[in-house]
Amino acid sequence: MKNRIVSIIARALPEVMAEARLDPLPLPPVEVEATRDPAHGDYATNLAMILSARLKRNPRQIARTICDRLQDEESILAKVEIAGPGFINFFLREEVWKTELQRIEAMGERYGCSDAGGGRRVQVEFVSANPTGPLHIGHARGAVVGDVLANILRAAGYEVYREYYVNDAGNQMFNLGRSVLYRYRELLGRLAAFPETCYQGEYIRAIAAEILSRDGESYLDRPEEEVVPVFTDYAATVILRGIKEDLAAFGVVFDGYFSERELYRDDGVAKLLRRLEEGGHIYGEDGARWFRTTAFGDEKDRVVVRQNGETTYFAADIAYHKNKFERGFSWVIDVWGADHHGYLPRMSAGVQALGYPPESLRVVLVQLVNLLRGGKPVAMSTRSGEFVTLREVVDEVGRDAARYNFLMRRTDSHLDFDLEVAKEQSNENPVYYVQYAHARIAGILRLAAERGMEVPRYEEVETGLLVLSEEMALIKALSRFPELVAGAAAALEPHRLTFFANELAALFHSYYNKYKVISDDPALSRARLFLIEALRIVLKNNLHLLGVSAPDRM
Repeated sequence: MKNRIVSIIARALPEVMAEARLDPLPLPPVEVEATRDPAHGDYATNLAMILSARLKRNPRQIARTICDRLQDEESILAKVEIAGPGFINFFLREEVWKTELQRIEAMGERYGCSDAGGGRRVQVEFVSANPTGPLHIGHARGAVVGDVLANILRAAGYEVYREYYVNDAGNQMFNLGRSVLYRYRELLGRLAAFPETCYQGEYIRAIAAEILSRDGESYLDRPEEEVVPVFTDYAATVILRGIKEDLAAFGVVFDGYFSERELYRDDGVAKLLRRLEEGGHIYGEDGARWFRTTAFGDEKDRVVVRQNGETTYFAADIAYHKNKFERGFSWVIDVWGADHHGYLPRMSAGVQALGYPPESLRVVLVQLVNLLRGGKPVAMSTRSGEFVTLREVVDEVGRDAARYNFLMRRTDSHLDFDLEVAKEQSNENPVYYVQYAHARIAGILRLAAERGMEVPRYEEVETGLLVLSEEMALIKALSRFPELVAGAAAALEPHRLTFFANELAALFHSYYNKYKVISDDPALSRARLFLIEALRIVLKNNLHLLGVSAPDRM
């Protein structure tokens, strides 16, 4: 619907510009938004106010000129009004909204999809936790945000690749190997104290026990520099395997895992830094090598090679993003924790120094999660005395509740996750409330089938019988689903889908509690059955994008 309004406005603009004796190009993009208050129409645009400065005219006068030149060739408009300082409000005919029900029927599980992305190749990189321990609750929100973003982008017509960057190089990996070695020695009675700098988790002891069980005491008397790489590789393999299993239980599966070690193959990072230095982006000072990120708006330049000759994480990240673009991704999306906010300007500088436009990189920042139980904070420790793992949360509340609750707020807002609420089988639990709407509809359709009533085809429905304000509210909400998905993809805001699901469920529950779907009036029953079947399709499609099941019974 929104695109049809945009087209009507766009056709009028050349005449508006011609009347003002101005070159019609370049014209500003026509932005149309759904209104929040039905009294202000179905859609509105502030285009007249945007054009006001250029045309040097009162925005209301411009709005009047636009309205006078609108050509509603499809006869979709009931009326158009000018409001406030120059808003143009569009009211669509009710019959137009109802025809969208036919499109829902025809598209079925594809309803909500579009070609807005035009097949553009997009990479979404998320989670990317170091393979030095199991995923904890802090990784969970980023995992589901990245996964759902990928779903939304694919539905919006992008070619999407999900990737996990494995930080398997550097000091943290050396410390992982040392940690396992020391636990291995401890198990054999050779270590009195465990260094505080090593990883303390019980999982380290478990890995050491596996090695001892497999290889016995063969590593006990061998030099540390010889044994640590072996223990590092074994531990990283075990931990990464566990990470993949935990993510799968959470409904997250990646298309590929990229090893940081690949960046250093054939001296790759060093070669890239030399190329950037030749381009004037890197200079030496105080024995270190610095990237001139201030040339691209950063507050200060950043070190890429330390005084001891070691490259920094920033250097590897530049090389990694170069690799991404060389693989043909035209748009790269990184999902990071909010604590990486200060890292964004330098990463943008790196991308631009490589010759790519700043808009080719988008970063989604994900705020922290406050874990609660019955409204009270949960100490961030597990039964093993470390931290609450992702797997523990999924096992306790279930995949659906975990995923849905992590998406209940904007990614840049802090989130309270209450374990007890997530488990409730009541309307207090958001995912239950939405899933129950789908199950309730499925139950009505089963009852209808038992009474010999099938869901009719659109051609068999008298849509003119759907006259209640609640019915029109449902129809309008359903019709906006495709533009909602496209908008969520463009803005990288997955929370829009949970907000929409809650809205749909509320509209349905309210309607169901007031009116009978199956009544003594056969024609009205058919119309309402068709309406709730359309609602079931959209609810299911929305939940599918969220990676949440749509149960038929609860």
